[in-house]
Amino acid sequence: MFAKVKKLYLSTGQSFGAMFTAPSKAQGQCMLFVLGIALLAGGLAGTVTAQDGGVITYNDDRVTNSINAILTYIEGSFGALIMIAAGLGAILSSAFGQYRAALGLLVVAVGAFILRSLVSTFFNDANILENT
Repeated sequence: MFAKVKKLYLSTGQSFGAMFTAPSKAQGQCMLFVLGIALLAGGLAGTVTAQDGGVITYNDDRVTNSINAILTYIEGSFGALIMIAAGLGAILSSAFGQYRAALGLLVVAVGAFILRSLVSTFFNDANILENT
Protein backbone atom coordinates (compact mmCIF):
# COMPACT_ATOMS: atom_id res chain seq x y z
CA MET A 1 0.00 0.00 0.00
CA PHE A 2 2.75 2.43 0.99
CA ALA A 3 4.77 1.56 -2.12
CA LYS A 4 1.73 2.21 -4.30
CA VAL A 5 1.20 5.70 -2.81
CA LYS A 6 4.93 6.42 -3.11
CA LYS A 7 4.89 5.35 -6.78
CA LEU A 8 1.82 7.54 -7.48
CA TYR A 9 3.44 10.51 -5.71
CA LEU A 10 6.67 10.03 -7.65
CA SER A 11 4.96 9.73 -11.04
CA THR A 12 2.76 12.75 -10.33
CA GLY A 13 5.79 14.80 -9.29
CA GLN A 14 7.68 13.76 -12.40
CA SER A 15 4.72 14.63 -14.62
CA PHE A 16 4.36 18.10 -13.10
CA GLY A 17 8.12 18.65 -13.26
CA ALA A 18 8.19 17.75 -16.93
CA MET A 19 5.12 19.86 -17.59
CA PHE A 20 6.64 22.99 -16.07
CA THR A 21 10.14 22.39 -17.47
CA ALA A 22 9.29 21.47 -21.06
CA PRO A 23 5.53 21.54 -21.62
CA SER A 24 4.00 20.00 -24.70
CA LYS A 25 1.63 22.00 -26.89
CA ALA A 26 -1.45 20.50 -25.24
CA GLN A 27 -0.07 21.11 -21.75
CA GLY A 28 0.78 24.71 -22.65
CA GLN A 29 -2.71 25.33 -23.98
CA CYS A 30 -4.20 23.76 -20.86
CA MET A 31 -2.07 25.98 -18.60
CA LEU A 32 -3.08 29.08 -20.56
CA PHE A 33 -6.75 28.05 -20.35
CA VAL A 34 -6.50 27.61 -16.58
CA LEU A 35 -4.74 30.99 -16.31
CA GLY A 36 -7.50 32.64 -18.34
CA ILE A 37 -10.21 31.11 -16.17
CA ALA A 38 -8.37 32.26 -13.04
CA LEU A 39 -8.01 35.82 -14.37
CA LEU A 40 -11.65 35.91 -15.39
CA ALA A 41 -12.83 34.58 -12.03
CA GLY A 42 -10.61 37.03 -10.17
CA GLY A 43 -11.76 39.97 -12.27
CA LEU A 44 -15.44 39.17 -11.87
CA ALA A 45 -15.19 38.49 -8.14
CA GLY A 46 -15.27 42.21 -7.31
CA THR A 47 -18.41 42.75 -9.35
CA VAL A 48 -20.17 39.76 -7.88
CA THR A 49 -19.42 40.63 -4.27
CA ALA A 50 -20.23 44.35 -4.58
CA GLN A 51 -22.68 45.51 -1.94
CA ASP A 52 -23.91 48.75 -3.52
CA GLY A 53 -27.05 47.23 -5.01
CA GLY A 54 -25.78 47.49 -8.56
CA VAL A 55 -26.60 51.19 -8.92
CA ILE A 56 -23.89 53.09 -10.76
CA THR A 57 -24.22 56.85 -11.06
CA TYR A 58 -22.11 58.82 -13.50
CA ASN A 59 -22.23 62.12 -15.30
CA ASP A 60 -22.70 61.59 -19.04
CA ASP A 61 -23.05 65.25 -20.05
CA ARG A 62 -19.81 65.30 -22.07
CA VAL A 63 -20.71 62.14 -23.96
CA THR A 64 -24.24 63.44 -24.58
CA ASN A 65 -22.96 66.78 -25.87
CA SER A 66 -20.44 65.08 -28.15
CA ILE A 67 -23.04 62.74 -29.63
CA ASN A 68 -25.47 65.60 -30.09
CA ALA A 69 -22.82 67.67 -31.89
CA ILE A 70 -21.98 64.77 -34.23
CA LEU A 71 -25.63 64.06 -34.99
CA THR A 72 -26.30 67.77 -35.57
CA TYR A 73 -23.45 67.94 -38.10
CA ILE A 74 -24.61 64.80 -39.91
CA GLU A 75 -28.20 66.02 -40.04
CA GLY A 76 -27.12 69.49 -41.20
CA SER A 77 -25.19 70.73 -44.20
CA PHE A 78 -22.35 68.22 -43.72
CA GLY A 79 -24.85 65.36 -43.83
CA ALA A 80 -26.37 66.80 -46.99
CA LEU A 81 -22.89 66.92 -48.52
CA ILE A 82 -22.30 63.27 -47.57
CA MET A 83 -25.66 62.27 -49.03
CA ILE A 84 -25.06 64.10 -52.31
CA ALA A 85 -21.52 62.72 -52.70
CA ALA A 86 -22.64 59.17 -51.87
CA GLY A 87 -25.66 59.46 -54.18
CA LEU A 88 -23.55 60.68 -57.09
CA GLY A 89 -21.00 57.98 -56.37
CA ALA A 90 -23.76 55.37 -56.36
CA ILE A 91 -25.08 56.59 -59.72
CA LEU A 92 -21.60 56.60 -61.27
CA SER A 93 -20.72 53.21 -59.82
CA SER A 94 -23.88 51.62 -61.10
CA ALA A 95 -23.32 53.22 -64.52
CA PHE A 96 -19.89 51.56 -64.70
CA GLY A 97 -21.24 48.20 -63.56
CA GLN A 98 -19.90 48.20 -60.00
CA TYR A 99 -23.16 47.35 -58.30
CA ARG A 100 -21.62 46.31 -54.98
CA ALA A 101 -19.96 49.72 -54.62
CA ALA A 102 -23.20 51.43 -55.65
CA LEU A 103 -25.12 49.52 -52.98
CA GLY A 104 -22.53 50.46 -50.36
CA LEU A 105 -22.72 54.12 -51.29
CA LEU A 106 -26.50 53.97 -51.21
CA VAL A 107 -26.36 52.60 -47.66
CA VAL A 108 -24.03 55.48 -46.68
CA ALA A 109 -26.44 58.04 -48.15
CA VAL A 110 -29.48 56.59 -46.42
CA GLY A 111 -27.53 56.04 -43.19
CA ALA A 112 -26.58 59.71 -43.01
CA PHE A 113 -30.25 60.56 -43.34
CA ILE A 114 -31.61 58.21 -40.66
CA LEU A 115 -28.70 58.11 -38.19
CA ARG A 116 -30.55 59.76 -35.30
CA SER A 117 -33.44 57.32 -35.72
CA LEU A 118 -31.03 54.38 -35.63
CA VAL A 119 -29.37 55.72 -32.48
CA SER A 120 -32.72 56.20 -30.74
CA THR A 121 -33.83 52.71 -31.80
CA PHE A 122 -30.81 50.76 -30.57
CA PHE A 123 -29.51 52.89 -27.66
CA ASN A 124 -30.82 54.78 -24.66
CA ASP A 125 -31.03 58.34 -25.98
CA ALA A 126 -33.10 59.95 -23.22
CA ASN A 127 -30.41 62.57 -22.59
CA ILE A 128 -29.56 63.35 -26.23
CA LEU A 129 -31.34 66.51 -27.28
CA GLU A 130 -33.10 66.90 -30.62
CA ASN A 131 -31.42 69.44 -32.94
CA THR A 132 -30.22 72.01 -30.44
